[in-house]
Amino acid sequence: MSGCPGLFYQTSARDGTLSRIRIPGGILTSQQFRVIADLADEFGEGYTNITNRANLQIRAIRKEIPGNVLTVLQEIGVASAIPEIDHLRNIMGSPTAGINLYELIDIRPLICELDNYITTHAELAPLSPKFSVAFDGGGSVSIGDRPNDIVLSAVMVDHNVYFRLKLNLSTSVFEPLIDTGILLKPEECIEIVAALAKVYLQHLTVKTENTIPHRKSRQPRLWEILNNLGIERFLQEVESHLSYPVRRVFQEKETIGGDKQTNRQGEFSLSPSDSLQVNPIRYKHIGVHPQRQKGLSYIGVVVPVGKLDTWQMRGLADIAETYASGTLRLTPWQNLLISDIPQQWIPNIQSKIDNLGLHWSATHIHSALVACAGNTGCASSATDTKSHALALAEYLDSRLILDQAINIHFTGCEKSCAQHTKSDITLVGLNIENKGEVVEGYKVCVGDGNSNEKFGREIYSWVPFTELPQLVERMLQIYIAERNTPNQSFREFVNQYIIADLQQLFEKREWLVVSKQTNN
Repeated sequence: MSGCPGLFYQTSARDGTLSRIRIPGGILTSQQFRVIADLADEFGEGYTNITNRANLQIRAIRKEIPGNVLTVLQEIGVASAIPEIDHLRNIMGSPTAGINLYELIDIRPLICELDNYITTHAELAPLSPKFSVAFDGGGSVSIGDRPNDIVLSAVMVDHNVYFRLKLNLSTSVFEPLIDTGILLKPEECIEIVAALAKVYLQHLTVKTENTIPHRKSRQPRLWEILNNLGIERFLQEVESHLSYPVRRVFQEKETIGGDKQTNRQGEFSLSPSDSLQVNPIRYKHIGVHPQRQKGLSYIGVVVPVGKLDTWQMRGLADIAETYASGTLRLTPWQNLLISDIPQQWIPNIQSKIDNLGLHWSATHIHSALVACAGNTGCASSATDTKSHALALAEYLDSRLILDQAINIHFTGCEKSCAQHTKSDITLVGLNIENKGEVVEGYKVCVGDGNSNEKFGREIYSWVPFTELPQLVERMLQIYIAERNTPNQSFREFVNQYIIADLQQLFEKREWLVVSKQTNN
């Protein structure tokens, strides 16, 4: 069986039963946050995990969640009205939707409208559990690179906001999405997603015998249907379900002889000057940032490896309720935001976040540290990634000061469940038998690499975890000491070397120690 865990059914995991709560756009009220904390206390082990789709997971569930509890969750808006629909993946959106200074459009109403459509149409139940949609409003905190079947990205054309329709055509979540060239008005977006789902269902072969509706056997993904049918034919069938003509765009170019290409009917040219979209800035989801609403700010809270104890959840709910609007926003980077904070309350909130054992600085070692469930919760994982990530962070925090975020990604296997984009440093879990004992260790990859290198360039094929903290410290210390400029990122630094030179550099024994004591 395959599928995504949900509230109305659970998935077995190594640490017990796993349940996932869909949170469209990742936005919750403080009341909802507290109810989920109560649920984790009563049925789990007193903690939740923020996922890379801005959901919340409750792990290690030891008893069945009764129907009356699920009814309460439906009433407060964190469970689907139709249980058979609950398996579908969360609708993603920027965590700063509606508050970002630079966004082109607030995509929250579109997320709510699409979620309402999905959760009230039982005929969508046969969709693959991995069917996924994202809206990107074009602001400085973008989720446009997150893996989804369908992405609608806002652009400005002739002083009007449109959405470009992008589709996933690849087996790999690391491959870029394909721009279909279709340009949509905001009010057209829900209808086209519905049409895409209808055509997908028409070509989806599902064996219904002995299959529970929301727990299906392996089904073709949308990208498989697109590749088998051909994207143009698929889109033609989609257009037959629409009440409006599809407009397409192309980049203006010259033909032989220097003449401009003439638009075909229903098309218009889109030159770079016509389309405005803010380049996203890394880690604007961490720290204090002004909102578009005058006098208000949001603060991005660092949640170490995405794990929140329930007492921390209640503390965050109290902060959001006392000092702000009571809104909490989960991010696909396994952190969260508290929004709508009057400026005078920022120091109080920062202090209270520190008291919860959490952080709010983008340069803290935890700010871009990501880890999958690890072998305590997942049978596919070779290593205890979360514990190792926290141990590494504690070690590094006592020995160096960062002046920019370093994305360190722990994954227990090649599936890379916690992060689907390349990182500064990726640590891939491996087991090696040594003198009859299984030793946990990691393959070490850095930077970008080529398209065939999923995790970047491999510089070490096997490092026991006992040796890993010292190695990573040395890599970061050498980067700090020898980068070309203070603004050069770790990724830019490693990308400029061939592997042999990089290994030689990192193996220098006379590396400069830039410790906290040295900087103080």
